[in-house]
Amino acid sequence: QPVIEARGLEVTFRGRGNRSARAVDGVDLSLHRGEIVALVGESGCGKTTLSRALLGLEKPSGGEVLVSGQPLEYSSRALKKHRRTAQLVLQDPTGALNPRRSVYEAVAEGLRVHKVDSDERHDVADALSRAGLRPPERFFLRYPHELSGGQRQRVVIAGALVLQPQVIIADEPVSSLDASVRGEILALLLSLRESLGLSLLVVTHDLGVAWNIADRIAVMYLGRIVEQGPTEEVLSAPKHPYTQALLSVVPEIDHVAPIVLTGEPPDPTAIPPGCRFHPRCPALRDGTAQAVAGDCRGTALPVLSGTGGHEAACWLTGGVTA
Repeated sequence: QPVIEARGLEVTFRGRGNRSARAVDGVDLSLHRGEIVALVGESGCGKTTLSRALLGLEKPSGGEVLVSGQPLEYSSRALKKHRRTAQLVLQDPTGALNPRRSVYEAVAEGLRVHKVDSDERHDVADALSRAGLRPPERFFLRYPHELSGGQRQRVVIAGALVLQPQVIIADEPVSSLDASVRGEILALLLSLRESLGLSLLVVTHDLGVAWNIADRIAVMYLGRIVEQGPTEEVLSAPKHPYTQALLSVVPEIDHVAPIVLTGEPPDPTAIPPGCRFHPRCPALRDGTAQAVAGDCRGTALPVLSGTGGHEAACWLTGGVTA
């Protein structure tokens, strides 16, 4: 049973002139205990909105979020309980930390907000130690400006760990860090999965990050999951042209010619008919998909099941392939 799951999830924002932006448009996605799933896609594809909906920070317009098999409730009390078990690690540790608060105060904040009856000093020290800041007491009275970027990100991770969550959603956790530090933070997340049995949803635009850390990958485009499956299968044999294009620009892949995507993702208030990727699809541009061009431009694709097998939503591979 997944620890957290989206079923047919939809999040719609109302814009000017009654135009609706479908930021998340029918998504099935599950995260099991001890599993790391990477949610991958360009900026604006709906990754952050989906992760906020899983945390209860955005109320769905349709579908549902399930926590350990039970529908998430949206009362203040239920959401407070959920946010203790599912924690968010933000992209920018500098912005996530109050410059006027010490490391101790930053990590202890969650314990105080949730009124946890425990030995606060012990819990803060334990969280800092697990996040790789040792000895933890040495960091208690430091302020964010006295820390390196990697240390600040470890403090943010410690602030999530102090509540002993089951799930951590990490939104671009290494994008603002130097290359030398990125590997250390990814190794830390892997070690936390092993030592604590944590489940992690890692939101990233970088398939290289997903390659290094994830058990499964879900590729998102314009509000939909267009390909998902075990990391090795998705990255060794990508089925969707969008995944192929993202993979072609990963620096570690030096034998693949970069695939250039023309234009920006379409406006989510005016999602094109058929496959929503077709206006930018290289396979349509070079004629590879000519036989199914009519379906690509006019026939909608079903939502992927999110069962964990390798699936893609693409008319070039026969619709939904598993």
